[in-house]
Amino acid sequence: MLISPESAIVESKQAYLSTVGQLNQENKLIDDPKMSDRVATITGRLVTEAIALYPDSADWEWSVAIIDDDDTVNAWCMAGGRMAAYTGLFEQLKLTDDEFAQIMGHEISHALANHTAERMSRAMAINVGVIAAGVASDNHIATLAGASLAAKLALELPNSRVAESEADQIGIELATRAGYDPEAAVTLWQKMGGLSDSRPAEFLSTHPAPENRQSALNDLVPEMRALNPQGRMAKVTPITIVR
Repeated sequence: MLISPESAIVESKQAYLSTVGQLNQENKLIDDPKMSDRVATITGRLVTEAIALYPDSADWEWSVAIIDDDDTVNAWCMAGGRMAAYTGLFEQLKLTDDEFAQIMGHEISHALANHTAERMSRAMAINVGVIAAGVASDNHIATLAGASLAAKLALELPNSRVAESEADQIGIELATRAGYDPEAAVTLWQKMGGLSDSRPAEFLSTHPAPENRQSALNDLVPEMRALNPQGRMAKVTPITIVR
């Protein structure tokens, strides 16, 4: 870990503002009221449960940019709760609310578990050449520049299998506690696997799916149902839709 979770949040905010600013200039941010309300409601319920389990995240600036790109099947969440979802998720996968909740629950879990800081650390080591010994030195300016760049590069790096497994477990729990069907975690990955090889999901390139992933998630379903047997819907924490 070359980057602290606190630094990851600061640098991710700058990277996020830069990214959505460019998307806005390209008219790539969706402002459709129906879709915006759907995304805000589902993610708002997930955030309610995230804050309940991880109280420190109550201070995060939770937001979602809905990106107009039907060819990209992807979503992500940076440190500090700044998220994005591409329209390709809905266009190509025909997601139910329960399935979308599983995607965003998984992505939120990466942020909650500090996986962003882990990926940023790897990005710094790989692309900037900053190593642990260098960070311990007095070269603060180089380290700071590396952190700023790494916040963007981290989005393109895959998580480790350990991190993916952790996000799977936290994500399905968040979604279940929020009132969404845990079985949707299984149907979601079935849909992901059914995408054409000629148009693979970008989501899969940064989210390696071992052969036993669906099985592992399916094994969690009974335990998850016991957490919220009545399927009680969580209250909706206000989420900013970036426009």
